Amino acid sequence: MKYKISITTLFLTLLLQASFAQTKLKTGLWRGALKTTSRTDIPFNFDVKDTAGKQQLAIINGAERFKVTDVTTKGDSVFIHMPLFNSEFRLKLDAGSLKGQWVRHLGERDATIEFAAEPNTAWRFVKTPVKPTYNIEGRWLAVMGEGEDRDTTIGEFKQNGTKLTGTFLTTTGDYRFLEGSVSGDKLYLSCFDGGHAYAFTATVKDAGTITDGKFYAGATSVQPWSAIKNENAKLPDAYSLTALKPGYKKIDFTFKDMNGKEVSLQDPRYKNKVVIVQILGSWCPNCMDETAYMVNYYKKFQPKGVEVIGLAYERTRDFEKSKKALQQIKDRFDVPYPLLITGYTSNRAETAESLPMLAKVVGFPTTIIIDKSGDVRKIHTGFNGPGTGEHYTEFISEFEKLTNDLLAEGTPAP
Repeated sequence: MKYKISITTLFLTLLLQASFAQTKLKTGLWRGALKTTSRTDIPFNFDVKDTAGKQQLAIINGAERFKVTDVTTKGDSVFIHMPLFNSEFRLKLDAGSLKGQWVRHLGERDATIEFAAEPNTAWRFVKTPVKPTYNIEGRWLAVMGEGEDRDTTIGEFKQNGTKLTGTFLTTTGDYRFLEGSVSGDKLYLSCFDGGHAYAFTATVKDAGTITDGKFYAGATSVQPWSAIKNENAKLPDAYSLTALKPGYKKIDFTFKDMNGKEVSLQDPRYKNKVVIVQILGSWCPNCMDETAYMVNYYKKFQPKGVEVIGLAYERTRDFEKSKKALQQIKDRFDVPYPLLITGYTSNRAETAESLPMLAKVVGFPTTIIIDKSGDVRKIHTGFNGPGTGEHYTEFISEFEKLTNDLLAEGTPAP
């Protein structure tokens, strides 16, 4: 009898071990693809690793490695919770592959997109790309959309053989790290960061013309785009896009922090200080890039007399839901300055309503720079993040020079 029990125990142990093995993701490079309603793939690659007895992955977009540590399995189910943007993957592991959905929690509703992924797959768009007909490296004036949605942007690309990286710069920020390829006369680019999913396809007509472009965003959006090479292309000055209404020199507000305590610009903490007001949302990738920078900026300049306040405009007016979404930002970047929950949504008209001194809010993020006397000196729309290369470093240099100039001004008389 003892012998039979031992055999049974051994069998069950082996069965459990086999079951556990099936729920582990294969380490190495994967190719994931979100399927739009037009049945077009928005692909991206990710790298799975075993770390300290747990699995985690890094989403690859150009030079960016976006680390995701919340990966859990149960039976043949796999759950991947994104560290930002309040989204997750709900998947099934079948014969080593993954299938399921990417779920975005949008305040009062959820949005889902079909998703599948294959291991041991390093290619993104084209398994075996052919020699490019043209090299498109450089600066391009690109037009996206049509009619009222028409937007003039600047594309900046780097090409190494068939590999293509770059981004598009707009008046309200950039499309972050894009990666793809040029195969023959076809262009492909994409990115995924847990909040937004983008794919670009087009035909390279000649060395200076890109035509027949399609820009896919999320599950349903498809817009045309085209571009002409122009090394001198420029966007409007980011400090010129919004301002205070006539007659105003200051802004004022009182909103609750994440603990429910009211915070105002009139608080003693901000008296005689240079104050940076960051208009942001947890759903906004450019806001995340700005927050990552602002944390380091605050550590550098707070001892010199600078304070930063983040004003959050979420998908919902619900305080607890907004707090939960905002907590992800605070934890991810270890934000040391106050993040306030405004109670207004990310609708730009509502954002402007919450700060009636502003003529308008063009986009997220918007950054308001206030001098020691409490006067608004500049308002910056958008943010060119690290995916824009030299534009990012130029912004930092300019922004920190402005800070030093404001700190050098005398303290206002009481």
